[in-house]
Amino acid sequence: MEKRKKKFAVPHVYILLLAIILLCSILTYIIPAGAYDMMEAGGREVVNAETFHKVEPTPVSLMQFLTAVPRGMQEAAQIIFFIFIVGGTMTVVTETRAIEAGMGRLIKALKGASIVIIPVVMFLFSLCGSIFGMSEETIPFIPIFVALCIAMGYDSITGAAVVLCGAGAGFAGAFMNPFTVQVAQGIAELPLLSQTPFRTVIYGCFLILTTVFVMRYAIKVKKNPKISSMHEFDKTREDSVDLDELPEFGGKEKAILLVFVAAIALLVFGVIKFGWYMDEIAALFLGMSIIVGFIARMGFNNYAKVLGRGMADVASGALVVGFARGILVVMTDGQILHTILYAAADVLGRLPSMISAVGMYIFQCLLNFIVPSGSGQAAVSIPIMAPLGDLVGVTRQTACIAFQLGDGISNIFTPTSGYFMAGLAMAKVPWAKWAKWILPLIGMQYLLGAIFVIIAQAMNLGPF
Repeated sequence: MEKRKKKFAVPHVYILLLAIILLCSILTYIIPAGAYDMMEAGGREVVNAETFHKVEPTPVSLMQFLTAVPRGMQEAAQIIFFIFIVGGTMTVVTETRAIEAGMGRLIKALKGASIVIIPVVMFLFSLCGSIFGMSEETIPFIPIFVALCIAMGYDSITGAAVVLCGAGAGFAGAFMNPFTVQVAQGIAELPLLSQTPFRTVIYGCFLILTTVFVMRYAIKVKKNPKISSMHEFDKTREDSVDLDELPEFGGKEKAILLVFVAAIALLVFGVIKFGWYMDEIAALFLGMSIIVGFIARMGFNNYAKVLGRGMADVASGALVVGFARGILVVMTDGQILHTILYAAADVLGRLPSMISAVGMYIFQCLLNFIVPSGSGQAAVSIPIMAPLGDLVGVTRQTACIAFQLGDGISNIFTPTSGYFMAGLAMAKVPWAKWAKWILPLIGMQYLLGAIFVIIAQAMNLGPF
């Protein structure tokens, strides 16, 4: 009897990230240590492109490698605990079945027109991604749209995609995102929000491409649910909506929905008006869950149990953030990140201007796997790439567009992206299944981004 060939299994995300941490640790023995001096620019600390120098090697020891994950968790504690709070809060809200009752009635009212929800919602999330850089703020919406999409006959991947891909398309193709466009232009000394019409075209193209991709998949899944890799798991979900047995939608449920909608409105207002971030948003949702528990008459102990259960459900995804941060920890320990930046700039400086522009874009795409923070990536790369562009004939505007697209596209693919992994945890979609589904879209977005970088360089996009 012949032995069955073992099917290749995609490594668990923890294993994948540990392997990357190990690889980066080994590289600290191979890549020379180096550093740029830091300076103040526009109220933030950025590298001084003229000051790269070799430093004493500090290769990562076995203990540093082993402590990279716990140290990464300490550095990423804010987002990890944000995920715990939001996960627990949404479970409290879900337990009341108020959203299930309200959504169920909405779907029944739409009847056969449910597909219209997908482009409308993706457009709204894309605007949020483009205007104020919506990323972490997507997390509370994901379980809602997962349940909604499953009830409409789609799957949990569709539900997560409506939120993540919608906001992601707006973030990558942003025309005014303060965390990418405005930070990069400020560091490059360009007029803020210059070339907004060009960026609006980028935004429109990214939104259309992404929306069509998600809608085509959703239509296929509705026709044949078995093609979904999440089909079997989705049938076992406790947070799904049964349209034939909807819970009561009385005064109590309506009050809970009103509190939830008010919290979402306050979240948007707080982020735009007062610059709220994870601590304030977590506090808002914790407060909302307390009010919801009171309206639902859960009782103190039952509320605490439900909150704890919700936190436990997202624990695996939340801790991924700490594993991912461990990559940056070991590169900082070994002082090789700035050396990689310097080497990339040196190679690009020897190429013709058009090839340099595409090279900058490719470099930013790769750098985003290591430094997924938009403003953080701008702080380390734009001070080098902008003056480099001056030398090789790439306009600073083109350099900023290369950064913006390179920084934004992989945020809903790379496991080093904290908010994205948190979103998958909320959707209960394994990274390996999501990665297999989204890879074609990411490939098309990378190609579209390269086309726009080439167009920008061919137009000599300015003002300089």
